[in-house]
Amino acid sequence: MDINYELYKVFYYVATSLSFSEASKQLYISQSAVSQSIKTLEKRLNQNLFIRSTKKVRLTPEGEILLRHIEPAINLIQRGENQILEANTLGGGQLRIGASDTICRYFLVPYLNKFHKAYPNVHIKVTNQTSPGCVDLLENGQVDFIVTNYPNSRITNTSRIHTIKKFEDVFVANRNFFNLENKVLSFEELLDYPILMLDRQSTTSEFLHHLFLQHELDLVPEIELSSNDLLLDLANIGLGIAFIPDYLLTSDRPDLYQLHLKESLPEREIVIVTSESMPLSPAAREFIKFFQED
Repeated sequence: MDINYELYKVFYYVATSLSFSEASKQLYISQSAVSQSIKTLEKRLNQNLFIRSTKKVRLTPEGEILLRHIEPAINLIQRGENQILEANTLGGGQLRIGASDTICRYFLVPYLNKFHKAYPNVHIKVTNQTSPGCVDLLENGQVDFIVTNYPNSRITNTSRIHTIKKFEDVFVANRNFFNLENKVLSFEELLDYPILMLDRQSTTSEFLHHLFLQHELDLVPEIELSSNDLLLDLANIGLGIAFIPDYLLTSDRPDLYQLHLKESLPEREIVIVTSESMPLSPAAREFIKFFQED
């Protein structure tokens, strides 16, 4: 079926904004032209793509399926356009990175600062997601690369992985609430205390649950959150023992200390992941060089 690319482009903007008026602004065409394009596309596909009402627009199940295929294609086309316009220079263009809040705050900021000073005309866009969510960003072509914890079960064989930092995970507690500094605890003994950890959508949670299962133990955390900073805050007021990457344990919380364990925790990595199917932009190549230099 030969359908004009412009129809899919209009569909993409309506589907992502869920607004005909917003799509018309982004495309610089009239709202009636947007509406007519959608009607034409629906007629050619013989499917309703949107549920329209006076207050809002929603995708039909068929529309959701189409968007999952159209979005990576649109992003790939835009990426190609940007790379051609950059003409292999760094006098402009865009750097698009996917990373978790923790990696951004505790690891990426100095590199972003260094890159911005070196190439002030490059627009930097950082999208925050969980580590598994970052893989979706990469697969959909929404970012040039991702910086994520590894192992990450969502990363496929079609990805290139470059290790940029190794770290260990630690259990930390406030000495004013947990008198455990001179004890060596087993995983089983840890279960007697309230455990604070990231929620099930994170690679860290997947890693720790798998570790306990290897020792035939069922880990039931007291609190699950989406932020390592909140875990540290709650550990600091004595609500439990937090499981965090070691590089988060800094001197600004002097009452927190690392517990000693009988079992060793495997080392993990922070990695840059790129897609083998999509070439890197000049900006992305230059940014990655900063890690290779270090």
